[in-house]
Amino acid sequence: MARSAISTGSSRQPRDSGLTVAISPHYYYPTDHGWKFEGALEKLMHNIGMFDRKGALTTEGFEGSGADWMPEYKQYIDDGKTIVASPHKLYGNESNDLVLQLRKARIDQVVLAGMSANLCMESHLRELLEQGFEVAVIKDATAAAKLPEGDGYLAALTNFRYMANAVWTTDEAVAMLGA
Repeated sequence: MARSAISTGSSRQPRDSGLTVAISPHYYYPTDHGWKFEGALEKLMHNIGMFDRKGALTTEGFEGSGADWMPEYKQYIDDGKTIVASPHKLYGNESNDLVLQLRKARIDQVVLAGMSANLCMESHLRELLEQGFEVAVIKDATAAAKLPEGDGYLAALTNFRYMANAVWTTDEAVAMLGA
């Protein structure tokens, strides 16, 4: 059975264990700012230019834009082996080609890490499970917003425990996957 890690990286890279690394990026293009309705977080992200790109077919302005890869991970992501799916627009991978990319690589197990726990992470988890993947979540390799009305991370942890095939710490994942 093949495995994949959708990962933000660590000092020890998933590929060290023979894993495929896949990224499901979140980008907005100029046409996305013309949406006729938005949720609260979409409005915020559009107002501050979060994940903005000049267009789907250009990397102009991408370097250092905030939609770019974090500098410490670039060498691993731009290695010619990492799967970079088309962007998702809201929270989950229903609107991108991540599932197709994983299926074409004959991957059926996913180790999920990234941001934001109660939004993108949980949405990716739900869709991957619905598509028949076995999914483990690395709980300390994700984060979420905390508001006066509630803690997104704690809410996500509750749902991860109910839905994921496994919920690991980074140390547990490294020990298990390194074996």
